[in-house]
Amino acid sequence: MENESYVKIISEWDIVAARQLGRNVAKELEFGTVDQARITTAISELARNIYLYAGQGEIRIERINGRDKRGIKVIAADNGPGIQDIRKVMEDGYSTSGGLGAGLPGVKRLMDEFDITSSLKEGTIITTVKWTR
Repeated sequence: MENESYVKIISEWDIVAARQLGRNVAKELEFGTVDQARITTAISELARNIYLYAGQGEIRIERINGRDKRGIKVIAADNGPGIQDIRKVMEDGYSTSGGLGAGLPGVKRLMDEFDITSSLKEGTIITTVKWTR
């Protein structure tokens, strides 16, 4: 079993591929069905953000081990325009695309760990982790 896999996000179909890869890895790691759904929802949102805001990037999925537990790390990376105000995009209800604004705050709630770094004109990297129970 490989430790890391990735999907390049260039088209809307790549969002589906990233979701499926995440679901498959979550199943291999024996996450329950509810956590599998949480992971795939988070991946879908991260991949959609890459597609909508950066144009292209990638979703990397890693199998990780911690003390007495296993997990999945999802890294969304792009070289897009970056996020001008991270604090603002992390507010519930904030949207620049006309959506519900549940995106990144929702991803943070779905996963156990969440980190975001972004530089204007250089891109964004969001790292999330979900641990098995």
